[in-house]
Amino acid sequence: QVQLVESGGGLVQAGGSLRLSCAASGRIFRCNTMGWYRQAPGNQRELVATITSGGNTNYADSVKGRFTISRDNAKETVNLQMNSLKPEDTAVYYCSANCWTVRGWGDYWGQGTQVSVSS
Repeated sequence: QVQLVESGGGLVQAGGSLRLSCAASGRIFRCNTMGWYRQAPGNQRELVATITSGGNTNYADSVKGRFTISRDNAKETVNLQMNSLKPEDTAVYYCSANCWTVRGWGDYWGQGTQVSVSS
């Protein structure tokens, strides 16, 4: 089984920064795409950013130029540096990973971490 553990959420004022981290553990051979999604109250879960094992990144238009995703393939960790935060970035942020285990390829999710941005 694969566990994704997130850390780094919190409360910050608009214009501030936060860094989210996510570590994958378990009987993992390797992970392909890892990323971050978010869900605000009343909204559907939406993509924030993803990164492949080769380093190719994809960002939501709303975060381009403000957020940076990175990963450590050896440690199976993924990070999200969030700068110039806005109140509309307030949401629960979820880590996701597509990983290869003894059971084959599967998609996994973390438990979520709250990010709140005050105006």
